[in-house]
Amino acid sequence: MNGIFNSSLGRKLILSISGLFLMIFLLVHLGTNLLLLVGDGELYNEAAHFLSTTPLLKAVEIMLALGFIFHIIYATIITLKNRKARPVGYAKSGTNELTSWASKNMYILGFTILAFLVLHLINFFLKLRFGEVPTISYDNGITQVLNSYELVSEFFVAYWWYNLIYIASAILLGLHLSHGFWSAFHTIGLNNIKWIERLQVASYIYAAVIAAGFTIIPLYFWFIH
Repeated sequence: MNGIFNSSLGRKLILSISGLFLMIFLLVHLGTNLLLLVGDGELYNEAAHFLSTTPLLKAVEIMLALGFIFHIIYATIITLKNRKARPVGYAKSGTNELTSWASKNMYILGFTILAFLVLHLINFFLKLRFGEVPTISYDNGITQVLNSYELVSEFFVAYWWYNLIYIASAILLGLHLSHGFWSAFHTIGLNNIKWIERLQVASYIYAAVIAAGFTIIPLYFWFIH
């Protein structure tokens, strides 16, 4: 078993599984963030409160953080090993490889996404967890939660340059996922011609949904809100 996971295919398998885990998280995260566009922020505030105060979800949050770190470090290790051995992409295998700019630049895309993630955590997550964020009451004062909506919306309205960074990062994330999605399934065994074609279409749809979904949020506060 150790021999399998020390092999090139085994390393790609581990990276693919961690990538699939993070892709599920992105869908959940996007769904929560799109609540920013609904109503006056009550739904978003309550969702954010639920996610931050439920013990099980807080444990999942830690797992996700570790998952991101693991995925990034492991991708770095694989990239360096591949470059040392021969110039191959992070999930290239056989004659079914779908060559594209994204597949040849997965590590560069991942690194730029990481840089944005650090900025994103500083501006939102750390402020919500450890900063002084005003609270707001619902249900005639029965429910009191952090006004996460106010923090996020005011930040998007006030800092136009962050909107540009956010949109650019969403597009780069979409490019990363357009290859990473099908590559992950390809690595775990769905690698015949029939599945490759289906997964290529599914990867483009998934990547477009993620990129467009996150792009809509800053545009909404920049031009509509």
